[in-house]
Amino acid sequence: MIHPLSEVRSYSIGPGTKIWQFVVVLENAFIGKNCNINSHVFIENNVIIGDHTTIKSGVQLWNGLRIGEGVFVGPNVTFTNDIYPRSKKYPDSFSKTCIERGASIGANATIVTDRSIGEFSMIGAGSVVTKDIPPYTIWYGNPAVHKGYITKEGTILSLNMKDKEGNFYEIINNKPVKK
Repeated sequence: MIHPLSEVRSYSIGPGTKIWQFVVVLENAFIGKNCNINSHVFIENNVIIGDHTTIKSGVQLWNGLRIGEGVFVGPNVTFTNDIYPRSKKYPDSFSKTCIERGASIGANATIVTDRSIGEFSMIGAGSVVTKDIPPYTIWYGNPAVHKGYITKEGTILSLNMKDKEGNFYEIINNKPVKK
């Protein structure tokens, strides 16, 4: 479904993807299947969005951004792709940012370019991410700091790897696993 009030120039859009009104998708962008692209989103040429991903309203996805499968990008999240931007002066190539599978980014967060957001990690609303985020971790603040861990299923763990029921977890193969 592509809303008639959007401007979609790309033919690389997977089946089942919904693109709502006032979305602009440039011709070389790739969007996977069963995605939900909310209103007022801009997607530049060199952008790849994996299957089953949600991009909420007011987000701009700039050249060099790679978004994995099952990612949630909250409303008005800001991405950058040039660490030293100047008007009418373009780098030879734009920096890359990678949001890995299952990650969630809260509303109004800012992701500084050339970063990696690890799989199933969570970034809190309003956070400013200035460094790489390891998988299965929770970060928030300005600048964002490590506040805990999270499992693939969404169980929140404290920094000492304990859930709210008092169960302890350990990291095995980069994933939190209940002891």
